[in-house]
Amino acid sequence: MAPSFHWWAKEQHKGTPVVVKMENPNWSMVELEGPSEDDFLITTTDSPGSGRLQDKGHRGGKNARQLTWVLLLKAHRAAGCLTSIGTAMFSLAAAIRRRVASGRTDYENDNEDTQNDVVVDGGREKENPTVRTRFYFCIKLFLWLSVLLLGFEVVAYFKGWHIGAPHIHFDQLQSLWGRPLGVKGVFEWIYSRWVLVRVEYLAPPLQFLANACIVLFMIQSVDRLVLCLGCLWIRFKKIKPVPKQEDSVKDLESGESNGYFPMVLVQIPMCNEKEVYQQSIAAVCNLDWPKSKILVQILDDSDDPTTQLLIKEEVHKWQQEGANIVYRHRVIRDGYKAGNLKSAMNCSYVKDYEFVAIFDADFQPNPDFLKRTVPHFKGNEELGLVQARWSFVNKDENLLTRLQNINLAFHFEVEQQVNGVFINFFGFNGTAGVWRIKALEDAGGWLERTTVEDMDIAVRAHLKGWKFIFLNDVECQCELPESYEAYRKQQHRWHSGPMQLFRLCLPDVIRAKISFWKKFNMIFLFFLLRKLILPFYSFTLFCIILPMTMFIPEAELPAWVVCYIPATMSFLNILPAPKSFPFIVPYLLFENTMSVTKFNAMISGLFQLGSAYEWVVTKKSGRSSEGDLVSLVEKEPKYQRGVSVPNLEEMKEEILQQEKASRKKKKHNRIYTKELALAFLLLTASARSLLSAQGIHFYFLLFQGISFLLVGLDLIGEQVE
Repeated sequence: MAPSFHWWAKEQHKGTPVVVKMENPNWSMVELEGPSEDDFLITTTDSPGSGRLQDKGHRGGKNARQLTWVLLLKAHRAAGCLTSIGTAMFSLAAAIRRRVASGRTDYENDNEDTQNDVVVDGGREKENPTVRTRFYFCIKLFLWLSVLLLGFEVVAYFKGWHIGAPHIHFDQLQSLWGRPLGVKGVFEWIYSRWVLVRVEYLAPPLQFLANACIVLFMIQSVDRLVLCLGCLWIRFKKIKPVPKQEDSVKDLESGESNGYFPMVLVQIPMCNEKEVYQQSIAAVCNLDWPKSKILVQILDDSDDPTTQLLIKEEVHKWQQEGANIVYRHRVIRDGYKAGNLKSAMNCSYVKDYEFVAIFDADFQPNPDFLKRTVPHFKGNEELGLVQARWSFVNKDENLLTRLQNINLAFHFEVEQQVNGVFINFFGFNGTAGVWRIKALEDAGGWLERTTVEDMDIAVRAHLKGWKFIFLNDVECQCELPESYEAYRKQQHRWHSGPMQLFRLCLPDVIRAKISFWKKFNMIFLFFLLRKLILPFYSFTLFCIILPMTMFIPEAELPAWVVCYIPATMSFLNILPAPKSFPFIVPYLLFENTMSVTKFNAMISGLFQLGSAYEWVVTKKSGRSSEGDLVSLVEKEPKYQRGVSVPNLEEMKEEILQQEKASRKKKKHNRIYTKELALAFLLLTASARSLLSAQGIHFYFLLFQGISFLLVGLDLIGEQVE
């Protein structure tokens, strides 16, 4: 029986139905019946009864109705794509408009937030708004100039005058110069003089600055490569710090101390950190150390009465459990963390202790922390500090925490470990470390002169001849900032403080009685190269010079500077965290994006601008807590962490009320103006690079501009309440 070609008959179709839905309401919905296999195949009649099937295409007998069906389907799909693209663009624009309308700029929030007051000599003063907006004004100026120049270049391109090569044919310019000035020749006259100005006056200094940044870039890349080679050598040789005395080595291997239990003071400085205080107090109270040989100081600088009460109650419960723990609160918070630690060290009973272990409020040391760190001091009287590495409980929480984990994994496993093994010096990380109290006193104690009191005490102790040890195999769990706002404030403090310290300690380093190599390492490598040059060239080279070379093509950056060397350095950075390899491109782009904050902080610290002394406590989310109050209540009733059941029930109701209130309180995003301005600057430069057909430069500028846009709209990390 011959096959029926009445495929429009609903009762006889054999294909799969295809429904095309148009997103545009002006289009109707059409149902098209898909073809069956018989529509693509025909039956040959070479012999009676033969059922051989043969492809129609080979016989030249295409079905006209089937071709009509395919064309109709493609037409509907094309129309649907066009309408969906338009709808998607309008939706994206509306989303951005809503986000900008609901967001708050970083300047508005800083002015409203009293925590962002600047601390100078223990007092508070408001930062000058002019100082804050000066950097942003310069970026906006570059942006408007780039937009103006892009318009010039587009017009010149369509007129056939576009010059994309770095070499200029002056006969072309002279012909333009010699034309009489008229209505039609105004643009030609302006453009020709602009080209001459950029060739004669702008390109040479820009190229010189670019070459200087390239040299700094190469020096820093060599330093990074040497550090990685040192780390590989440590792994290959299995180099590991070991105590000097043999019995201490056996103690570490067996986990016993054989009677070596010196007096240890444990300090936890905190300030309004009610999300994490329980876990840190519980962790240090569970340290495996004789109770008569350890004292825990809770150094609370909180100005919130509720937080003070909660911490006091937690300390009281652990005291009832038999822990040797005391609570200290300062009424006058001079010097913030440095002042807090300095005040605690002035207690009369501190003279009875030989070592002090310091932990921030979100850190959870393992019970064997002291047994794995303190034995290194035995028989090594020159040792002043034993530093452990950090591990992060929320490193996979979002993209921001993943990128932070890459950075800090390199810092600890490469920078700290290599400097500890080969130089016996590195910057104290401010927490998860054990100090010899004699070394602290010999270095002058805690000083409130900078926002990096940990680096300050480490530099002064090193100048006095004390040595440091970094233990890469001893980890202490902590929490990473999950919002870009908190991370940005943290990085500002970490990069402005070293420049303040460099100004203050440079004369002491020069006069110190240490070797020339140690002075060179501290001045050039530790301060200048890694704290000043790195943020300077990252921002200047990739955020300013590169887009400028698009508008001044006579000055150029080679492709290996834009792409290959940064990719290689990012690959080296990601080696200590191999699981993060899929994020190598976002990491490279995000680090260049963060160069704005780091450069601004570096300039503030170097020239003592207002924001140099800005101190904001990094916001914690409490994710590192293994059991907060709510989870404790939900578990079986038992006396965990010394918390009584009646108190838990009372506090559960309070927490549930706070959670309901927090749900009603909407989260908001912040609009970061500098990042947004740089995003449009880079995107404008990428559009200009299309005229010159610069492939690598275009893609780099495009993706870097998009990363700035995402960060500027606060689309990375968590939003804040």
